[in-house]
Amino acid sequence: MFWKKHKQAKKAKLVRIHASEHGITPSQICDKTKDVLRRLNKAGHEAYLVGGAVRDLMLNKQPKDFDIATSAKPEEVRRLFSSCRLIGRRFRLAHIYYGRFYLEVATFRGPHDNSGKQGLTSEDGRIIHDNVYGTVEEDAQRRDFTINALFYDLASGEVLDFVGGVKDIRTGTLRLIGDPEQRYREDPVRMLRAIRFASKLDLNIEKSTQKPIQGMVELLDNIAPARLFDESLKLFHSGQAADTLDKLREYNLFSSLFPVTEEGLHDETFHAFVKSALNNTDKRIRSGLSVTPAFLFSVMLWRAVKHHADHALAQGYPMMQAFNIGASIVLKEQVRHTAVPRRFTTMSREIWSLQSRFTHKDCRRAKSFLGHPRFRAAYDFHCLRASVNDGVTTEDCQWWTDFQKQDEEGKLEMCRPFKGKRRKKKKKKKPNS
Repeated sequence: MFWKKHKQAKKAKLVRIHASEHGITPSQICDKTKDVLRRLNKAGHEAYLVGGAVRDLMLNKQPKDFDIATSAKPEEVRRLFSSCRLIGRRFRLAHIYYGRFYLEVATFRGPHDNSGKQGLTSEDGRIIHDNVYGTVEEDAQRRDFTINALFYDLASGEVLDFVGGVKDIRTGTLRLIGDPEQRYREDPVRMLRAIRFASKLDLNIEKSTQKPIQGMVELLDNIAPARLFDESLKLFHSGQAADTLDKLREYNLFSSLFPVTEEGLHDETFHAFVKSALNNTDKRIRSGLSVTPAFLFSVMLWRAVKHHADHALAQGYPMMQAFNIGASIVLKEQVRHTAVPRRFTTMSREIWSLQSRFTHKDCRRAKSFLGHPRFRAAYDFHCLRASVNDGVTTEDCQWWTDFQKQDEEGKLEMCRPFKGKRRKKKKKKKPNS
């Protein structure tokens, strides 16, 4: 039904964009990608650089990945490349490995319907099986946004455009291919991708593309939490996290990923805390520094964890145990929406529970704390709290900043005001003889 409606609505005409117009040169494409393209062409198959790589190169950005689309079936690709592995159930893909690095090669997709086992959709229209092969033009029509449906031909140097993607890149427009409501039903994650591309690439979402979103948010409830975790990282680790948060909330999408965070953002201090953290994350990414998902989740879930920890403290639990109780309650709820791997939840737990150790400034405990493997992450989190007056003063953050820079004598001098009196050891009474 989608394919018939879409085909009637838009009979795309192929536009070939010459190298002098699009500006992409072979030197911008990694050698391994060029080798795969040439070998596929030599074997008699069509093969093109496709999607985000073409888009990014036209926008003068460095592509993260170089994906390839080809007329060759997955099994044919595997016969050509000894290091090839086939993956995927919903849609079969070929991964060609070069050590730990691999290139993804996908066969052109064709019109999708429920007429055979190779293409199946659920009752709500979501694609659950998609091994339907077609031509390069049909593949372009099956892609999500026009800016992601461009094909670069290494042999001719031309960009093939079936859907007006080049025009949309030039006008800064994000537009879905086909009927927006149907395309969102096929894959609800496209709503999140629309926000990500709009923020990351500074694009305006075209009216018919944005109109259905708010009324279709509930479709994300049927998406696997593991997939939503991956999408969350792409959204908030793209270098435009602060703007992404605003856009997600504008379209009511954020609560599908972080419901307890959305509940807390009405609090001005917590809202400032989250925005400050996201701005810092953006700066780190733009500077080429590493970021960890654990810190992102530590920030997003902090208010809820602290609320439950305070309740446990009021019941008489020790500080460390109270934070572990709070963390368990909140993480149990969060993984129902985004399946955070244990290696990250473990680090988040440590960041939260270590906040209480910043109150101890006697030398023995302060120096011991500096050696903790999670000290730096906990310290960054502590100073982030100080920047918005979240129960921590800027003077307290500064003390720990200065303490790290001191030599041994300087550390002793800084600790002197906090040196407690030693308890006198009680003499053991001699037993009566």
